[in-house]
Amino acid sequence: MSRIGKLPVALPSGVNVTLGEDEVHVKGPKGELRQHILAQAVVVKIEDGNVLVERKGDGKPQRSAHGLTRSLIANMVEGVSKGFRKSLEIQGVGYRAAKAGEKLNLTLGYSHPVVFAAPKGVSLSVEGQNKIHVDGIDKQQVGQVAAEIRNLRPPEPYKGKGIRYEGELVRKKLGKAGKAGKK
Repeated sequence: MSRIGKLPVALPSGVNVTLGEDEVHVKGPKGELRQHILAQAVVVKIEDGNVLVERKGDGKPQRSAHGLTRSLIANMVEGVSKGFRKSLEIQGVGYRAAKAGEKLNLTLGYSHPVVFAAPKGVSLSVEGQNKIHVDGIDKQQVGQVAAEIRNLRPPEPYKGKGIRYEGELVRKKLGKAGKAGKK
């Protein structure tokens, strides 16, 4: 039995879950989300203010869909009630971020400024000049947007310059002088 799949998902006040034939619809104070579920593998029920996920059989497809479906529903419930946030840090001399309307203007050491537009459902905010916050209700979308921003200038291993996740540890390499076997 899946340890994650058998846990109930508690519904906070203000969050409504509607079950369709092969879809779960979650509505809360921050917005609403829909998720397709594998109806041939799992059954989703609402009992006593909790969402329960049960699998229909013991085959591999049912076992793999059990924990996944429960995690997706739990993330949707948390997203519409609290929301998700990923924070990015910019490190490097002259590297900075500024907000212009709904777009993000980034100076990342290229010969031109980089403009990043946030997709629908995600909001970007800048704290100071070197901190970017990505907020939204869909965990997957927030993580994807944060990864796209980080990919504009990933941290390099020699000086550590670039965009990194908050708290991310970048291992630095030695430069040319640190080579062994030099004659």
